[in-house]
Amino acid sequence: MQIEHADLSLIGHREENQDRVAIADAEGTVLLAVVDGMGGHADGARAAEVAIRTMLGEFWETSRPLFDPDGFLHLTVGRAHDAVVALGNGLPPEIRPRATCAICLVQGSNAYWAHVGDSRVYQLRDGKVFERTRDHSHVELLLRAGRITERQAQAHPMRNYVECCIGGDPALPEMTLSGRRVLQVGDVLMLCSDGLWAGLPEEQIASLSGDRERDLRAALTDLGERAVTNSAPYADNTTAAAIRWLGP
Repeated sequence: MQIEHADLSLIGHREENQDRVAIADAEGTVLLAVVDGMGGHADGARAAEVAIRTMLGEFWETSRPLFDPDGFLHLTVGRAHDAVVALGNGLPPEIRPRATCAICLVQGSNAYWAHVGDSRVYQLRDGKVFERTRDHSHVELLLRAGRITERQAQAHPMRNYVECCIGGDPALPEMTLSGRRVLQVGDVLMLCSDGLWAGLPEEQIASLSGDRERDLRAALTDLGERAVTNSAPYADNTTAAAIRWLGP
């Protein structure tokens, strides 16, 4: 499997970076993960750190190639949720640590992903958004119902409110699994926190797959810096992981 991958995490205009990102590559299987610790709750950074360590631990302890990628993702997100819930034991429900997350597996010419909250996965192809996850948020429901436009969603006063997350309540949160997605040569998969996608129009995000000759790390860095600039002086933590699939 021929791939190119890159990641970044920028603090933006916040006092602390509560995002975490990881890429693990082993024996022809790649795991990408982005976790966004939720501001306004206790230990957002710690929640993100515990969640991503749990995800990486599950990956390294699982034999590869994975026989059941969807099952692995469901189990891994569930265990990350349990680990973040444990951080909040004894705290009032309203301040327990919480986070949103996106996680993706690439194995052979196939990709599988899952997300909770408003951390996203994009599949980009030939300079266009081929597919993206749909946020677990009120604004996303309005958007899908046709009650607001993409442009209105960007500035909606409830754009930062999510309807489910990992951590907080013990019950397993809603998560969305992609199932198998077949990759084409040149496809780019990008996982990101809302600090990145909220600061960029869709066509700029899609440009990450527009030039196969451009270094992926340089292109991703440029996107992240644009997102921070566009959201100044209130830019959130801005985090992403990306992989370009170049063939078997």
